[in-house]
Amino acid sequence: MKEKGVLTVLSGFSGTGKGTVVKELLRRYDRYALSVSATTRAPREGEVHGREYYFLTAGEFEKMIGEGAFYEYARYVDHYYGTPRTFVEEQLDQGKDVILEIEIQGALEIKRQSPDCLLIFLIPPSAGELKERLAGRGTEDQDVIMARLRRAVDEAEGVEAYDYILENNDLQECVEGLHGLIQSAHSRAKARLGQVKSIQEELKAMVKGD
Repeated sequence: MKEKGVLTVLSGFSGTGKGTVVKELLRRYDRYALSVSATTRAPREGEVHGREYYFLTAGEFEKMIGEGAFYEYARYVDHYYGTPRTFVEEQLDQGKDVILEIEIQGALEIKRQSPDCLLIFLIPPSAGELKERLAGRGTEDQDVIMARLRRAVDEAEGVEAYDYILENNDLQECVEGLHGLIQSAHSRAKARLGQVKSIQEELKAMVKGD
């Protein structure tokens, strides 16, 4: 019987490099799958349905809500965003470790529904480093950077519910750290109880004749 994959939710402050870390993890190891979210916003140039997002109409999204088809969903600026169950569950059943990159409130909802999932929060080495990274992108003006910093103050609300805090100082070390945490989850006692019971039954059969 194929071992079921581990569901991992990765959150963190904006600008900590979550996307870069996940991209490198997927490039390095073929045992991972990145969950694709659904949204009702229009595709941006270069975005492909089923790759960046599943692009749905409001009616399609609301129908899925009624069917309980989302792990979690939220509405931001007149558009829905959500995590479809089907893809995640199919990948987990195939033995893939699935990564969800979402914010804390969505993560806590997934934890409520799937208590065995792993919650990991990514942090920068310091607040000063976070500001430098946001400024270093060169794509936002000072007002936007300050707005993101203000938002970051709230982005860690609820982080005490997470299983691990992982610092992203060096990309390669961070990716290996993330990989190690997820793979260690495969050896949690609850995940291996079936294997233990199987060995017990085999041992009982061996000593039955004594």
